[in-house]
Amino acid sequence: MRPRSKALFKQAQLHIPGGVNSPVRAFKAVGGNPLFIKKAKGAYLTDEDEQQYIDMINSWGPMILGHAHPVVEKAVRDAIGNSLSFGAPTSREIEMAELICTMVDSIEMVRMVNSGTEATMSAVRLARGYTKKSKLIKFEGNYHGHGDSFLIAAGSGAATFGNPDSPGVTQGVANDTLTVKYNDLQAVEELVAANKNDVAAIILEPVVGNMGCVLPEKGFLEGLRSLCDKENIVLIFDEVMTGFRLSKAGAQGVFGISPDLSTFGKIIGGGMPVGAYGGKKEIMQHVSPSGKVYQAGTLSGNPIAMAAGLAMLHYLNDHAEVYEQLENTTKKITAGIQDILDQKKLNYTINQIGSMFSLFFTDRKVKNFDDAQICDMDAFSNYFQSMLNKGVYLAPSQYESLFVSAAIEEQEIQKILESVATSL
Repeated sequence: MRPRSKALFKQAQLHIPGGVNSPVRAFKAVGGNPLFIKKAKGAYLTDEDEQQYIDMINSWGPMILGHAHPVVEKAVRDAIGNSLSFGAPTSREIEMAELICTMVDSIEMVRMVNSGTEATMSAVRLARGYTKKSKLIKFEGNYHGHGDSFLIAAGSGAATFGNPDSPGVTQGVANDTLTVKYNDLQAVEELVAANKNDVAAIILEPVVGNMGCVLPEKGFLEGLRSLCDKENIVLIFDEVMTGFRLSKAGAQGVFGISPDLSTFGKIIGGGMPVGAYGGKKEIMQHVSPSGKVYQAGTLSGNPIAMAAGLAMLHYLNDHAEVYEQLENTTKKITAGIQDILDQKKLNYTINQIGSMFSLFFTDRKVKNFDDAQICDMDAFSNYFQSMLNKGVYLAPSQYESLFVSAAIEEQEIQKILESVATSL
């Protein structure tokens, strides 16, 4: 089965570490060989073996309108005739910055970068430069890219430091990184008290997508906002996944909480590699060249990425009904899955918000990383492989959210539910 993908994976391992350019693609969590994708259109992926799949990942979020959407595709085709890159300012960068500031109330100034990782790394550096404090608080199970500060495992208590989670990350970096459970406001308060006047920033995914889809509990985001105001700490929302997906203003628009800084990626490139960080003018003016916090990128604001992103954001800004459609589609899918699992009397939990959701193989509420880790991983692997064989492409890990696109219509919903019913 899928001989072309199998052969390509074998070939890739000769010159690419692990045969992939991002670890989750290797299918280590679910077994088997990864698919090599040849093309995509609308709701469907086609692999190198010419097999077609309903896409429930959508490039990990940015293909919110579906693959090769004509509005985005036209914008890219129109832009490439003027060259692929200049390494110099363009008017599209200004238009993108103005549009982001218009759509997200907490953003007064924004800096374009090339990835979500760049955005989060830069935001943390900015917070440290602005506050002149060194420590960072992050949450277990939240993923902010592969920057050194984010690859830290939790310590043994509220007042202890973490340990490097990856070779190559120094203990010195770990000493400035404090890790705490998501949704545990009291633990955050204790951590801040134990490190009085040393915490520069608290960074989190306001809705987590990297331990599966996990929502903030009532009062959690509000409590963080209040604590940061009280202690002069920069609150950073990592909206690389949720930005412009959960609403025109992202998760902060849904929950009505304004962070000091936000990081974006995914959708603002329309599928092209891109990222951004922005927030209060008072803080952003500390970024070079207007301030002393250095951050640069030769290809930042790439004209092709800006063209794609502008087409995507303008479409979302002008078509508010897309978000209602996405919510309705996602709820149809999750309600259908719930009915199937109830009939089969299986243990499960479904977390869903907007067009993001996760099915966890546990009867326990999943509100943090500890909860996610007790899921039945073997059951998930079997489910993943069965769904793949039936033509539905899920995220190849229990710890990843699914992302629904506007290209999924009634026939795809029925195919997904039929596949679930025969896979469990």
